[in-house]
Amino acid sequence: MTKSTPPTLAFDPATRHLRLDPHEPAFFQDPYKAYAFLHGTSNAFFWEEFGIWCFGGFEDVNRLLRDRRFGRQNPAGIPDSRGVDQDRSHLKAFDGIEANSMLELEPPVHTRLRTLVNRAFVSRQVERLRPRVEALANELIDRFDTGGAVDLLPAFAAPLPITIIAEMLGVPVEMGPQLLGWSHQMVAMYMHGRTRETEETANRAAGEFSEFLRGYVAERRRHPGDDLLSLLISAQEDGQKLSEDEMVSSAILLLNAGHEATVHQTGNAVRSILAQGGDPRRFFGSPEATAATVEECLRFDAPLHMFTRYAYQEVEIVPGIVVRPGQTIGLLLGMANHDPRAFTDPLAFNPDRADQKNVSFGAGIHFCIGAPLARLELQVSLKTLFNRHPKLHLAEQPRFRDTYHFHGLETLAVSF
Repeated sequence: MTKSTPPTLAFDPATRHLRLDPHEPAFFQDPYKAYAFLHGTSNAFFWEEFGIWCFGGFEDVNRLLRDRRFGRQNPAGIPDSRGVDQDRSHLKAFDGIEANSMLELEPPVHTRLRTLVNRAFVSRQVERLRPRVEALANELIDRFDTGGAVDLLPAFAAPLPITIIAEMLGVPVEMGPQLLGWSHQMVAMYMHGRTRETEETANRAAGEFSEFLRGYVAERRRHPGDDLLSLLISAQEDGQKLSEDEMVSSAILLLNAGHEATVHQTGNAVRSILAQGGDPRRFFGSPEATAATVEECLRFDAPLHMFTRYAYQEVEIVPGIVVRPGQTIGLLLGMANHDPRAFTDPLAFNPDRADQKNVSFGAGIHFCIGAPLARLELQVSLKTLFNRHPKLHLAEQPRFRDTYHFHGLETLAVSF
């Protein structure tokens, strides 16, 4: 905890207003200095650049993620609040997908969708994938440049999760680069300071992604398999099935969420572990140690730093901060994971900590449906990587991308 004000921010204690440009390199390269100051000053504040009240205390974030007076579904009926009162005709395809995405819906529709999709992501189903993930991790490592240097993001962190989720859905693995392209273009809609060009690119990607999946849904209706698309087609809950629009939106959500955060977390985790020095294999000596290491990586440098929700009624969230129906709040997951009130020495990387917990997967009804899969992929891929290359080291100091919401590296050049 520190009381010295970082030079990148300005904070008014009287109004609890924060001025902090999320595109300021000193901030997005290391947001934890600003978080430490705010934890020592006020972990609830109005972030002027975003125009919303934000909360970074662990207990506040954990509570607000579960508070049913808030939700993801825009009360105005528009998936993205930043488009309210604006012409959205150029976002028809993107909005069509968001309108049926379980991430953007609330009960009872959310409950039905999640129940139908969740049966493929329960822990016992995911555990069956462990041998495949390990085999794939080894295949990717085998392809590393024999010159002894590689950028781990495109060579390892990205292809592993996109291959697994593509295989689960039953779409061609060789489509991986195209799926990644569509996903990145759609996810850009949630970045601060997006442009009209960003929106048009995202809409085009949404349309192309949707048409691609509709073709595979039609094929699976004719020739069912043991893949996730076939399961979604056949799944019923109280006699109800997913509509084709719901199926396409669910598949896109699973593809996007099934790799985007895992890629960033893999890169962040490798960086965090290498920064500890010594033999990295010491963190993976047993299944229990491996699981604890992954949980600490999730806490220590999370891939998602802001998650927004709408207020459905007037709420005094903390004394003196009242939000009205329809207003957006920001929950700062990365900041919450470094709250000194919740963690002893939060800036230390310590897989053995007694206070191990995190909000990196969210909480409540929108808790990440893919969390069991992400945990398994991280456990297997990190253990395999460091067992194969225990002398792995950074070839250059990695830099984070200018994408505050999604906290991930530009590159991760290593030597071995």
